[in-house]
Amino acid sequence: MHRSDPHAVNADLHCHSTVSDGTLSPADIAKRAFDNGVELWALTDHDEIGGQSEAASAAKNLGLAYITGVEISVSWATETLHIVGLNFDPADAALEAGLHKTRSGRARRAEQMGEHLKKVGIEGAFEGALSYAGNPNLVSRTHFARFLVEKGICSDVHDVFSNYLVAGKPGYVEMQWATLAEAIEWISGAGGVAVLAHPGRYRLSALEADVMVEEFIKLGGRAVEVITGSHSASQYRKYTTLAQEFGLMASRGSDFHSLGESHTDLGALPPLPDALTPVWHNWL
Repeated sequence: MHRSDPHAVNADLHCHSTVSDGTLSPADIAKRAFDNGVELWALTDHDEIGGQSEAASAAKNLGLAYITGVEISVSWATETLHIVGLNFDPADAALEAGLHKTRSGRARRAEQMGEHLKKVGIEGAFEGALSYAGNPNLVSRTHFARFLVEKGICSDVHDVFSNYLVAGKPGYVEMQWATLAEAIEWISGAGGVAVLAHPGRYRLSALEADVMVEEFIKLGGRAVEVITGSHSASQYRKYTTLAQEFGLMASRGSDFHSLGESHTDLGALPPLPDALTPVWHNWL
């Protein structure tokens, strides 16, 4: 695929499969992306690149342009940030080792979450979450949420998070993820581009947000998600201005997880504003 104007490309560079906390396999995500008109796609599972081979193969069979992707969990101040890595070498040893280290704490955290939920009368939550994830090192809050919805304790995943799985609620367990420096080093060292994912979701003051972005850039971060499934139209404008102010490239991605849960389907977002440089501008 080649387009003279990269802004015209329907790129979706943020989504999740069953390899992390999505509900479709990498191949099924590829098919849905293709059917929805996506022209450039990346699978970005949480702290895991085990689905990259299947995703790339399925995309190739469909004639869908594919780049490698991952979403790395980062502890910064009191917030958990997400850094998307794009177009890296998935065989890079340091990246693989770093992601393995980041995932390794998930199993113990999940057990603790199960213990906390048991104290408020919810039995079998860890086992239930594990049945969705299939691997203790991949259990996430989303898997717990699906179990609580299945049991009729909450009406939907968003209800579970609000009442059980955020700070101050019964099922929340704090986790020490990768540092911002580590995440960017792993991505950059593997030849990829580090992207600040969905900045509108972070609970940071204006000053804290500026400090975070400045640190992100100083460490080698090069792009920000401007158009994403969790941003409003006003946030599109806000992060367009931020990208221009800080000289960052812009990315676009639905953050699709599941048909019943996700706010935005694959390929359904508006295009990036013409004033921005798409992160994929020289990849086509």
